[in-house]
Amino acid sequence: MSDNKFSPQETNPLPSLDLWEDDLLERYPDPEAIATAKKTEEYRNYDDPVRDTVREFYRLNHTYQTYAFVKQKQKEYLSFDKKEMPVWDAFQFLNQLVDDSDPDTDLDQFQHLLQTSEAIRRDGHPDWMVMVGLMHDMGKVLCLFGEPQWAVVGDTFPVGCAYSDKIIYPEYFVNNPDYNDPRYNTKYGVYEPNCGLRKVDMSWGHDEYVYQMMKDSLPEPGLYMLRYHSFYAWHREGAYDHLLDDHDREMLKWVKLFNPYDLYSKSPEPPDWNKLKGYYTELIDKYLPKTLKF
Repeated sequence: MSDNKFSPQETNPLPSLDLWEDDLLERYPDPEAIATAKKTEEYRNYDDPVRDTVREFYRLNHTYQTYAFVKQKQKEYLSFDKKEMPVWDAFQFLNQLVDDSDPDTDLDQFQHLLQTSEAIRRDGHPDWMVMVGLMHDMGKVLCLFGEPQWAVVGDTFPVGCAYSDKIIYPEYFVNNPDYNDPRYNTKYGVYEPNCGLRKVDMSWGHDEYVYQMMKDSLPEPGLYMLRYHSFYAWHREGAYDHLLDDHDREMLKWVKLFNPYDLYSKSPEPPDWNKLKGYYTELIDKYLPKTLKF
């Protein structure tokens, strides 16, 4: 665990692990075409808005996601030596995160992934992108290894340089030790101009974790989708152009293509697994090894 201290009651400020994604629907309403089950304005239908819990989540996230914390988590998790299991067992493992408080769906995690991948397949995208849809939230297993929510979900952003005011709730960065550290609080910080996102350390969470898990299994556009789909300050707000290279700018269109499928594919209608099993068995055999390491 990081040297940063937080009390146990602070580790889970959100009543729903997926509340962050639901909040995104308010910030970034998107095309109707993908939201087949209901209109986009009907998402996030809470009787009692829970903005205070979202704010508390980001207070913690912005306080503790330091450059040192990210480096520590990379060292702790990217050796992938904690668990190994067959692919289908891995989906069952992820399903331990079933969330009864999500108002948009009462489906388990695997069914949400299927809805995302099926929406992508329905629109005729290549099968590697369907695979991205199926795997994009697998990194949330970090919660099952004891990581707090603020180190698993949430908008991601570069660490090791000045924070953009395009990041959600930027005022909370004043609590972060890096905010006043001259090594990290300048425009470029530890990076070079236009060095490329591949050389930039992002705040720790499920995006980076699943990217590292899948980096030998998918083509480059799919890897960008996994690694940066939560980097809203970049792909929605246009921030951090000074760190981008031409490759990042070329890949941006793929991240933008994927993102709405994640946010707007939720539906109360469960996928018919009996009809889908054959296709996804072949898809997984094509792209993944027999077992996944966590």
